[in-house]
Amino acid sequence: MNRIISSKNAPKAIGPYSQAIQSDDFLFVSGQLPIDPVTGIMSDDVSLETKQSLENIKAIVLEAGFKLTDIVKCTVYLQNMNDFTAMNMVYENFFGSHHPARVAVEVAKLPKNALVEIDAICHK
Repeated sequence: MNRIISSKNAPKAIGPYSQAIQSDDFLFVSGQLPIDPVTGIMSDDVSLETKQSLENIKAIVLEAGFKLTDIVKCTVYLQNMNDFTAMNMVYENFFGSHHPARVAVEVAKLPKNALVEIDAICHK
């Protein structure tokens, strides 16, 4: 059975999708833009954006009853691959010794002109 996950500690979906869907022991977290859920503001610094996107993922993961160490895969979408090093430093600090599988790709444009968007898959 699938369960829709919604956290008030992450920004509301800006389209016809859920923040996340739990399917049995899996959690599929939709791409998270770096929008502060309290202010609705988004930074224009890739490091701050990366941190906010990850914090949004964390809020959703915890709401679903999962842990950050349950994250098994992330996809990072960058507007500019030249921002990879800055993103990677924040990502590494966020996850510490836990290293989910990851893909990082450059895209032509992201919603709301974000510099980064990150999605995640979790498994218990």
